[in-house]
Formats: sequence, structure tokens, C-alpha cells
Amino acid sequence: MDLSFSEYKVIVENAPNLIWRSGLDAKCYYFNKTWLDFTGRTFEEEYGNGWTEGVHPDDFDRCLKIYLENFNQKTPFEMEYRLLRHDGEWRWINDIGVPAVDENGEFTGFIGSCLDVTERVEGYTLKEMAQKDGLTGTFSRQYLMGLFKHEFESAKRTGSTLSVAMMDIDKFKLINDKYGHLGGDSALKMFTAVVKDTIRQDDLFGRYGGDEFVIVFPNATLKIAKKIVGRIASSLKTVVLNLDDNEIEISMSAGICELTDENNPEEMISKADKLMYEDKKNK
Repeated sequence: MDLSFSEYKVIVENAPNLIWRSGLDAKCYYFNKTWLDFTGRTFEEEYGNGWTEGVHPDDFDRCLKIYLENFNQKTPFEMEYRLLRHDGEWRWINDIGVPAVDENGEFTGFIGSCLDVTERVEGYTLKEMAQKDGLTGTFSRQYLMGLFKHEFESAKRTGSTLSVAMMDIDKFKLINDKYGHLGGDSALKMFTAVVKDTIRQDDLFGRYGGDEFVIVFPNATLKIAKKIVGRIASSLKTVVLNLDDNEIEISMSAGICELTDENNPEEMISKADKLMYEDKKNK
């Protein structure tokens, strides 16, 4: 037995999803009870473009651009933006919109269904923050060492090769002292950009602390790792850092260790660290 229009309306009104509908002018003329309960606003306040008042200012332009571009092309869309809840809290909303047609197949506007996905979005953000160094975008020390441990145990188990490099920026303290922390930050960002452009896809690159960085080279002999590190050093010579109208050349020191009889990743790091300081002393 088919449901009547009134029965459909009851279902839509009380659905757990926030549901909206727009007409041929792209303005919204319907919001279900779940939407209105969520925003705490009246239908009249949300009507037309009123709903956009609840969109976070940082998401507003992107949200409207996605909606209007897909509306004009009559194509489905999915996007996430923050919407102000009735209690004053910004919540991340996953909004899926699809073109609506009448019984003749004529386009009549859009209909959309939204879900609160704040926990998922914030969980992903926290995970990203834990994995990445905030300044350089490389792996954080803790996350890198976790990955390194996995590669170390795998290499031990399978007998495959594994190498690690410890690197730092030469005279980094002088850059910091002369140009301040912003100058030092610029040096770190430039250095990491060069490294990212040079290492292999499967290599693991992270900030160990300060201006010290580590690269883990899975399935790489000492010879291969030295070759990659050499390319990084050569690439650094082709770029300059502009600070206070001064062109600063960045160089690095490095120590590289290949897995032999080490018992854990920390032993490889320690050996690479000692070799790095020997490299620095010889300059």
C-alpha cells in the first residue's frame, strides 16, 4: 500500500536528518522540524536565504559556492560546513543535495539531507594534529617513531634493508638570533619543502625536535640512503631564503645509519645522530 502525502510529510518532518528543499530560484522554502529544532529558529527566519545566517563565517563562501555551482549545473553535491546550533555551539554538518524533478521529469529545485558529523570531523582533526608537526607539516616525533618501529620490526623479521638519516640545519641558531623566530620558522619550512620534493614516496619524514629531522628509508641500503640525502643537500644549494632583504643560503649536516645488529629504532637514531655531529665538525 502506498503512503499518502500526509504520511510522507509526517515521516519527513520527524526524520532524524535535517531536511531542506529549494525552488527554481535556488532559495529554500522548506525545512523540516528536525532542522528548525536544531537551529532554534522559526521557519520564517530560515526561509529564502535566511538559513545562511547560521553558517559559520569561515565556511560561508565555500558553502554557497558549492551549492550554487551544483544548482546551476543540476548536479548532486556533498559538502561539510559548520552550522550554529540552538545552544550557540558550532556543529559540523554533512549536507547532501540532489536535484528534484516533478512527475514530468522537469527540474523543480533541490532537496537536501543533513547529518551532524562533528565528532567524526573533530576526531579526524585531532588525529591529524597528533600525527603532524604544526609548523612544517611533517610527521610529529611521536608518530614518526611509531612508524619507524613498525618498519624496524618488519625489516628484522623479513631480513629486508632499512636505513635512517638524522639531519639538522647548519647555523640555525644564528638565523634565529639574527632574524627572530619567524626567520627560523621560514628556514624550517623551506628545508622541509626541499626534503619532501626529494625523498621517495614510501620514505618517512618527520621533525625530531628543533631543527633536527629524521628520514626513515624502508628497503634502502646505506648507499641508497646516502644518494637521496646527497640530492637533498644539492637541492638546498639551488634555493635561497629571503629574510629582511637578505638572501640566506641554507645547508645541512646529516648522519646515516643502516640496520645491522641494532636492537631497536632508538639505537639507529643514536648512531645516526653521532654521525651527523661528526659531519658538522668536519665542515
